[in-house]
Amino acid sequence: MSQGQFFDIAALAATLPATAETMLRDIRLTDEAAASCRIFRVYRPAPLHFHTACDEYLYVLQGRGRIQIEDAVREVGPGDLIHFKVRVVHGTPEILEHPFVFLAIDTPRRPPDDVHFVNPADGNASTFIASQEY
Repeated sequence: MSQGQFFDIAALAATLPATAETMLRDIRLTDEAAASCRIFRVYRPAPLHFHTACDEYLYVLQGRGRIQIEDAVREVGPGDLIHFKVRVVHGTPEILEHPFVFLAIDTPRRPPDDVHFVNPADGNASTFIASQEY
């Protein structure tokens, strides 16, 4: 395995499709035990959910939307960094400008199926996100 890599984030983000069956679509750039790194696009509002394996750092690359962390809702756009700890409830109640794209760093690694909706009727890992090959 290589000891380092370079990523053209804008070029990779441009490969995410214009539409998706799932709420999000991602490209997993790294997948190590200590951390995972992804680019993802939000296609429609994501209901409140949490992750049991990691803290999450989200850097907005493109678009605008509202992010909810617990009871706080804030509009975010390019250049904003959002952070929340493991098990903190969060979601994307509204997309204001498409494409809504993030660079995500999860510490430690977030398994692809680690999504738990507050209301289980809102979905599961397979309706939440699909990955495409890097």
